[in-house]
Amino acid sequence: MTKQDASRTTEADAPPDAPALAALWWAAKGPAHWDQAHKLVQDDSGRDAAWVHAHLHRLEGDQDNAAYWYAQAGRPVAEGDLSAERDAITAALLAAG
Repeated sequence: MTKQDASRTTEADAPPDAPALAALWWAAKGPAHWDQAHKLVQDDSGRDAAWVHAHLHRLEGDQDNAAYWYAQAGRPVAEGDLSAERDAITAALLAAG
């Protein structure tokens, strides 16, 4: 899985079926779609959803909430570029199947 493959997923015309990937797709569409992305992961107790949930709260600037969700995902708190993180999460989720 390459960054280009991940970018193609978030740039597709329609969201993927998997809720965590669909949330990343909506997030890539811009701030106006944050609520739609959040709805897809907020009630999912899985680690993948928690990782995406963390990214979404980081995207909105809520670092404390993001840190909580990174812990739920078993992941370190991210600090780098948001779009690079989104691509990395997308690639990891696609690779995991």
